[in-house]
Amino acid sequence: MAYDYSKLRGRIKEKFGTQENFAAALKLSATALSQRLNNVNKFTQDEIVLACHLLQIRDADAFDYFFTRKVQKN
Repeated sequence: MAYDYSKLRGRIKEKFGTQENFAAALKLSATALSQRLNNVNKFTQDEIVLACHLLQIRDADAFDYFFTRKVQKN
């Protein structure tokens, strides 16, 4: 299942400027973060919790950032 991380990407840009800056704060390589944002690998629960803290995302809003399914185009 693929997820749409466009809202998350926007929040990363808003709070950290670049994905590289956010990856460093999340203690991931830029490549590892890119793989997660491109649905190659999945975010772990610990990464989601830390990302929400770093990006100031409320627990109640986490679903919108991490679990919105990507709409498949036919």
